[in-house]
Amino acid sequence: MKEPDNFFDKVYKVVRLIPHGKVTSYGAIATYLGAAKSARMVGWAMNKAHNLEDVPAHRVVNKKGLLTGKHHFDGTNLMQQLLESEGIVVIENQIQNLETVFWNPKEELPNYFLNK
Repeated sequence: MKEPDNFFDKVYKVVRLIPHGKVTSYGAIATYLGAAKSARMVGWAMNKAHNLEDVPAHRVVNKKGLLTGKHHFDGTNLMQQLLESEGIVVIENQIQNLETVFWNPKEELPNYFLNK
């Protein structure tokens, strides 16, 4: 019998599905996971993800599009550089046109995803 995923594992499953050239927020992930008030815990998961090459943590920003997790990436502007390499415009640590590049897992992923 498979052991259930912990919260961080569930966060990483969602983050792995964020499409190239899109971003989402800590809060959007928390809401999708049924823990709407746990955006900070999603942030903690992202802080631990820097060693997980298959988790595109650079695609997770705060609700205003600010690169609040950038200090957890190697190099001064690595998070911004990764986003820009995907065509996302970042000015002064903030995603421009957030509404056009925002990916909402609650709208994009089926509810049964977490049970797989």
